[in-house]
Amino acid sequence: MAGPAGRVFISHLAGIAVFDPNGDLVGRVRDVVVSLRIGGRPPRVLGLVVEVVGRRRIFLPMTRVTSLESGQVLTTGVINMRRFEQRPTETLVLAELLDRRVTETAAGAEVTVLDVAMVQTRVREWEISKVFVQRGRASRLRKNRGEAVTLDWSAVTGFSLAEEGQGAANLLATFEQLRPADLANVMHHLSAKRRGEVAAALDDERLADVLEELPEDDQVEIIGKLHDERAADVLEAMDPDDAADLLSELPGEEAERLLQLMEPDEAAPVRRLLSYQEDTAGGLMTTEPIVLEPDATVAEALARVRVRDHKPALAAQIYVCRPPNETPTGKYLGTVHFQRLLREPPYTQLGAMLDDDLDPLPADAPLSSITSYLATYNLVAAPVVDEADHLLGAVTVDDVLDHLLPDDWRESALHGGEAHDSEVTDGR
Repeated sequence: MAGPAGRVFISHLAGIAVFDPNGDLVGRVRDVVVSLRIGGRPPRVLGLVVEVVGRRRIFLPMTRVTSLESGQVLTTGVINMRRFEQRPTETLVLAELLDRRVTETAAGAEVTVLDVAMVQTRVREWEISKVFVQRGRASRLRKNRGEAVTLDWSAVTGFSLAEEGQGAANLLATFEQLRPADLANVMHHLSAKRRGEVAAALDDERLADVLEELPEDDQVEIIGKLHDERAADVLEAMDPDDAADLLSELPGEEAERLLQLMEPDEAAPVRRLLSYQEDTAGGLMTTEPIVLEPDATVAEALARVRVRDHKPALAAQIYVCRPPNETPTGKYLGTVHFQRLLREPPYTQLGAMLDDDLDPLPADAPLSSITSYLATYNLVAAPVVDEADHLLGAVTVDDVLDHLLPDDWRESALHGGEAHDSEVTDGR
């Protein structure tokens, strides 16, 4: 992490652990706050943005940091747990400076910022000292990239100017190991402009996963900034129930236009979900449960359960049906729970171990009936059928919670809940 003379490249701080004086984990670094100064003077580093339990983001002043060594941050004193709010005079290094196009003064040429480094001065303040840049235009092909060099802060200009069309490759590289929910947290705290740039740089699958974790307002904003063809591709990559929820938030004409651009077999289940009322089993279900025929074996079922793409709630049971196996299926016969699969020999056929005592849910079952069903029988998912007992999908406990919690629960979670008072000022 540390370079010559205690130099610290800020991208290396992303995600590292922060510990208090007792050695207890406080949270993880998500960004660094600096104050740009006039006259070419290096920016002063004000502190770190730290994500604590509950995804709350707090501000940790650099005056509270005692060590940045060995891949961890050590602090001293009482930490202010009030939620971080960026001030107009503050700049976030990872969110706002990486990928910028600035000018190398000596050559008069534009360069791309890959990273910046900070050092501690003699008066024990931290300031940005170096800028790691790439000369020439960035390319997706590494062999075509320009020379990468480290320059003094004073050797470049343009950080204080508004940046249009800023890339996002280096920001995403910094956070590439984050889970979708954590990357959604990062994106939620970006400006609308930067959020759109990051969304444009993500591949379809990754963006789909992140969209599913964002508040509805952010989803609508991001999908609205994508070209229609790209938006349709991302919707295809989303779970059908999440895609239907997002499309239901768009104006009718826009939603229909995107559905028309989707592949017909991808759009069909989304259209079916949109035909049900939102707070019914049909409106809440996913159309992609694990479905097998009665002559399938335990070994086949376990192989399906092991597929990484299946969410835990859906992987908790196999729905046994007559063909076809795609929803709406043939006649629904019963369910085999994951624990039962573990107790039977691999060659056992599913038809011989069905749990068919519980009636499946009708598509028009209201939310209150669904919650009672799951709670009464201690289930994490339940089958949904039509009048002819064809399996339409499955309602999972996470989908139910989405509708039981307040409408803004995702935004509240990303903000970290209500702010707490503290006896300590933040030092800014």
